[in-house]
This record gives sequence, structure tokens and C-alpha cells, in this order.
Amino acid sequence: MAYLAFAPQSVAVITGGASGIGLAAAKRFAALGMAICIADLDQERLDGAVAEIAAISPGGLGDVMGIECDVSRRDQVEALEAEVRDIFGGTDVLMNNAGIELPSNAIDGPFENWQRLLDVNLWGVINGTQVFAPGMIARKRRGYIINTGSKQGITTPPGNPAYNVSKAGLKAFTEALAHELRQRESCSITAHLLIPGFVFTGMTARGRIEKPQSAWTPEQTVEFMLEKLAADDFYILCPDNDAPRALDEKRIAWAAGDIIENRPALSRWHKDHAEAFKAFLEK
Repeated sequence: MAYLAFAPQSVAVITGGASGIGLAAAKRFAALGMAICIADLDQERLDGAVAEIAAISPGGLGDVMGIECDVSRRDQVEALEAEVRDIFGGTDVLMNNAGIELPSNAIDGPFENWQRLLDVNLWGVINGTQVFAPGMIARKRRGYIINTGSKQGITTPPGNPAYNVSKAGLKAFTEALAHELRQRESCSITAHLLIPGFVFTGMTARGRIEKPQSAWTPEQTVEFMLEKLAADDFYILCPDNDAPRALDEKRIAWAAGDIIENRPALSRWHKDHAEAFKAFLEK
């Protein structure tokens, strides 16, 4: 029997699944009849999220798990994979979504902040992929590895270098993963890079209670992701209410042009190139 990835009898594991995009994805997948495991750090938040997901899931609590897991810890990710395999039989959709931002992560910022950001945002994805992918491939079922990246990992704007480095590394890792999976004979797992726009979540709220007009909701982002997965897109470049795709494309093209045109690094923010960038956007 052929199994679809987003359908009953399929299993999704979502890290950072107790809030934001992760929780929205878990609810959407549960509504499709999938068994769901969310992983996060705070057990109280996990318990609340599990209750929300179970209320939507046709199988109720029997098809939903919440496991406390620090994705930067390889042993905890291995324990997560083993428990999902024991309870649900394996994994069909892995969403490496856990991510953090920290203050004071300038070039000369605290070592501990740099290390924690890279441990979660980059090593968390590497750990998740290396631990889960072999079992996913062995199931010989259609499946997805979805890694949550960032536009900051592509255009690398000034002001947040540790975060940018983590997301740029994640992009390179996911591109290599997609290539390796498609080269593997009889492999039905594909990798995809989710690139959200401005999404109103706990991480981006920064004290705000009401969603800014410019932001998308996590639910909008997940619906867009599913649409693009159905089209087999690798780069799932999400717009928001301020930045349509055409604007993102020009920003990305300008960033690549820094190398091709031998402009100064991050010339988009360089005073001597401000007018040229403005003209480029208006073309």
C-alpha cells in the first residue's frame, strides 16, 4: 500500500513544536489525521500544546505525544527518535523547526551566546537529520525533512551576525541534504528549506500583544508551506504583508550581486550604494 506523507497512518515529528510555526504545523498535520510528536524544552508548554493538538486530532491523545528535548543534545535527539519509533513505528515528516534568538550576539558578543545559537539553530538541525533520516529512508515511504531557515541566512543583514551564521549554515546543509537524498537509489524522502517572512510568534513579538499589520500568522505560513510542498518546491520562500516575493527576489539578487559585481560586503546597507540599491528596486 502506498502511503502519502500528509495523511492518516503517517507520523510527523516537529521540534520547537509547542508554539509558533511549529505548533501551527502540528495542528494542521493533526487535522489531516497524522500522528504527531512535538518536541520542545518546557514541559508545561508541551502539555498545553499537546492538549490543543489532541482536540483537533481524530485520534485524540492516542495520536499525540509531547517530549521534552534539547535538540543541541545528540543523546536527547536519539532518545526522541527511539520513543517515536517505539510508540508510532517511525517517522514520515521531520520538521527541524526549533530555533532561538539571543541578545548581544554581535561579532564580539559573549561566546556563550554564539555557542548556544549555533548549537540550537544549526547543530539541532544536523542532529535531527542525522538521527532521524536513516529510519525514514528505511521505511520506504514518501516523506519530508523540512528545515526552518530564515531570509537572514540568505541576505545576512547587519546587526545579528550569530543568528545569520546559524541560518546561513542551515541553508547550506539543507541544500546538500536535498542533493544527497535525490542521489540515493529508491529514496522517497526529500528535503526542503522553509524560509518564513515576518511571522508573529512568541520569538518575534518582542513584547507586542497584537499582531502587526505587516506580519503573517503561523497558520498562514504553514498553509503556504503545504502548498509549496505539493508543488515540490525546495526553497519555500514565504512572503508577508509588507514583503511580496518580488521584493524578496530583488533583495536576494542584490546580495548575490555583491560577489559578482565585487561590491563591498553588505553593500545594500553601505552609504555609497544606497542610491544604486534604491534604483535597482525600482526597476
